Amino acid sequence: MDAQTLIQAMRMLAAGLAVGLGMLGPGIGLGLIGYGAMTAIGRNPEARQSILTNMILIGALAEALGIYALIISILLALVVH
Repeated sequence: MDAQTLIQAMRMLAAGLAVGLGMLGPGIGLGLIGYGAMTAIGRNPEARQSILTNMILIGALAEALGIYALIISILLALVVH
C-alpha cells in the first residue's frame, strides 16, 4: 500500500468517525427530549401546547449539532489533503 492510498484511507476513517460520534450525542439528546416531553404531557395534559413548542425548539437546537458534525465530516472527506 502506497502513501497516497494510506492517506486516503485515513481521511475516510476520520470522516466516518466524525459523523458517527458526532451524531451520537444529538441522537441520545433527542430521545431524552421526547421521553421528557411525553412524560410531562402525561402528567399535565393541559400544558400540551407549551410543552410541544419547547420540545420542538430544543430538538432543533440538538439537531444543529448533528448537522455541524456532518459538515465537518464532509470537509474531512473532500477538502483536507
